[in-house]
Amino acid sequence: MAYMITEECILCGACEPECPNEAITEGEEIYEIDPEKCTECVGFFEEPQCALVCPVDCCVPDPNYEETHEELEAKYHKLHG
Repeated sequence: MAYMITEECILCGACEPECPNEAITEGEEIYEIDPEKCTECVGFFEEPQCALVCPVDCCVPDPNYEETHEELEAKYHKLHG
């Protein structure tokens, strides 16, 4: 499942450089995660780095993009072939 950033985002920018897939960008009001690029850091780390560094805990699983570990691994290989 891809992660998303909730409205509690304070635009601190801590998450953006931590994303190994470059899936996080600054939006109009909050940072945003591209679900097509988010692998929950599978292939790089044991847990999503955005959630680890977020000072307000607004990086959370996106219920609209449920994926298995195998699907996340396949997405990782597609992105980083």
